[in-house]
Amino acid sequence: MEKMNITHKIVAMQPELEHFAYKLTADRESANDLVQDCLLKALDNKEKFVHTQNFKGWMYTIMRNIFINNYRKVVRDQTFVDQTDN
Repeated sequence: MEKMNITHKIVAMQPELEHFAYKLTADRESANDLVQDCLLKALDNKEKFVHTQNFKGWMYTIMRNIFINNYRKVVRDQTFVDQTDN
């Protein structure tokens, strides 16, 4: 059996990633955005994947890290410092 090209493996993960993204976000639109970001990041960094490591784990880690970074950005953007006198 011919080994599946890494690009094809990344694209083939989309249905599983959609399910995982929806579990993380609980919102269909946000989940779709997260999947798109994850697929793009994986494709941009496919040369960094070590073929001896767990491919699914690599993809889920990318998605989880994007989710966490996006969450932190939202929290940071919503945080403001009240500099008025008490």
